[in-house]
Amino acid sequence: MESILFQASIYLAAALIVVPIAARLGLGSVFGYLAAGILIGPVLHLVGSETADLQHFAEFGVVLMLFLIGLELEPKALWSMRHRLIGLGGLQVGLTMVAVTVASIQLGLAWQTGLVLGMLFALSSTAIVLQSLNEKNLLETTGGRSTFAVLLTQDIAVIPMLAVIPLLALDGLAPPVTTEPHGPVGTTGAILAFVESLPGWGYTLLTLAIVAAIILGGHYLTRPVFRYIHAARLRELSLFVGLLIVMGIAFAMILVGLSPALGTFLAGVVLANSEFRHQLEADIEPFKGILLGLFFITVGAGIDLRVFLAQPFMILGLTLGLIALKGATLYGLARLFSMQGRDRWLFTFSLAQAGEFGFVVVSFAVQQAVMPLPVSQVALLIISLSMLLTPLLFIAFDRIARRLSAARRGERHPDVIDEHGNVIIVGIGRFGQVVNRLVRNSGVSTTVLDSNMTTIDLLRRFGVKGFYGDPTRPELLESAGLSKAKVLVVAVDDKDAALKIVAYARKSRPDLHIVARAHDRVHVFELFRAGANDIVREMFDSSIRAGRYVLENTGFTEFEASELSKAFYIHDRTSVRDLAALWVPGQPIEQNEAYVKRARELNRDLETALIARLDQGSVTLTETAADQLNETGT
Repeated sequence: MESILFQASIYLAAALIVVPIAARLGLGSVFGYLAAGILIGPVLHLVGSETADLQHFAEFGVVLMLFLIGLELEPKALWSMRHRLIGLGGLQVGLTMVAVTVASIQLGLAWQTGLVLGMLFALSSTAIVLQSLNEKNLLETTGGRSTFAVLLTQDIAVIPMLAVIPLLALDGLAPPVTTEPHGPVGTTGAILAFVESLPGWGYTLLTLAIVAAIILGGHYLTRPVFRYIHAARLRELSLFVGLLIVMGIAFAMILVGLSPALGTFLAGVVLANSEFRHQLEADIEPFKGILLGLFFITVGAGIDLRVFLAQPFMILGLTLGLIALKGATLYGLARLFSMQGRDRWLFTFSLAQAGEFGFVVVSFAVQQAVMPLPVSQVALLIISLSMLLTPLLFIAFDRIARRLSAARRGERHPDVIDEHGNVIIVGIGRFGQVVNRLVRNSGVSTTVLDSNMTTIDLLRRFGVKGFYGDPTRPELLESAGLSKAKVLVVAVDDKDAALKIVAYARKSRPDLHIVARAHDRVHVFELFRAGANDIVREMFDSSIRAGRYVLENTGFTEFEASELSKAFYIHDRTSVRDLAALWVPGQPIEQNEAYVKRARELNRDLETALIARLDQGSVTLTETAADQLNETGT
């Protein structure tokens, strides 16, 4: 017991120390977990042989991740991916296998060993890639969806790979001697023995029955089960049933030799339309994060530095060669399937590494006397190193994506602005579009500017004229009619750009009325100093509106809720102007003692202001509303 607690403390401490540093340096959490594993494993030797066993347990995090992804993907969406699954995924696996097999034969390995290396190196890391895509919000892009489709195809491809490997045994190569007990024991062993004793047709029927049970059970049984559990009003039971679904399906899939991740993904897709989907996500998400982090740590801890230091240049060269070979194949497929720009590079870089299923394939190949032990040690090291380099590949993608974005902006010169309106609207995202629709449809002419060429072109398709160009450039503002406009609306996303535009406009036109969009209270202060007249926090009005709905449903009448909302709005505007005088640029507001003191005073004044508003309107609070107001200080 003491040993387990000590080992757990080491893994947790390493993650808490290294991962935040990696995240702050922009390397991502995956790189941090891998680095933490290297630190406590091959560097400090704080963990040892238990890492391999722990890795098998942590791989369950991949199963949970595929289940959660399935919950977000409706069956209709999965069907729409069939061409990528069969065409793109199939070609990626096939072409990579051929390329690696040929390269292995050229290096002097037997064709059987080369073919197995082709199989395992054709696979990519589902855990690292999906985690990185989720962190960077890239999973819903064209490149992200294509990457996900290929990962699913690879999971499916593992099944025939494991079926073929025993047929490739090398003459004269004996399987390694194992000291594990022969034959399965206990109830699990009896089940496995029964499955192994089935004839071919019985095995096939059992496989189809399990897949059908997952689909039918997910569709018809989950609702009554969850309602039964919900009636007990015990939150932990909901968690138990969620884990039972995932674990039970994973075991059933392993039983018939299928990928557990694939089975739970299928179950997630079936449950995607269920009303209990969000409950399942909330219950399982923490386990997924912990197990995936643990899995990445074990990958780092499992790197054998002795093998690497014996031939560092050869192993590093083979690793980089594998990434280059897979990258070239992936890039060619991306062009073949008409991926453009950043999607093409995302697809190329995200799948260029080997994957965690490669560990399984290598172990199985050694047991079946297909791969010599020295080759397997190098292969395992190449898999680990390529996974370790994956976060760096995503960093390279980020830089290429930024350059492509800058190049696209530079390809098109700013539009010639041939129409001048009374109102100039800079930034036509969600915020600016609403302002433009209201003002323009009220009979006031507007001139719209935005630096996003795609947005401008999209607006023009809907009959809204806008002009492309960088609004922070003074000459563009002048050509838009800044000298004659009555109002300037600054609605750009970039906070620094907004400040720059407001400052220039105020200096150029002291009499101009400037309405600016702010991200938060500090940005309000900055825009106020820069010269904006009216400043709108982008979520402030909608939040007051939501709060009013809350009041209406917690005992207040509609009139009372409306009056309280108005009073809150007036008090907040006054407070912001008051606090703006105390705000010190560059100093965090929580470290500004005068600011904090005044903010606390204003917060205490808020209850008085709200009750006074109700008294002025000769409103008698309902008993419930009065009690809530006095208790909470709303």
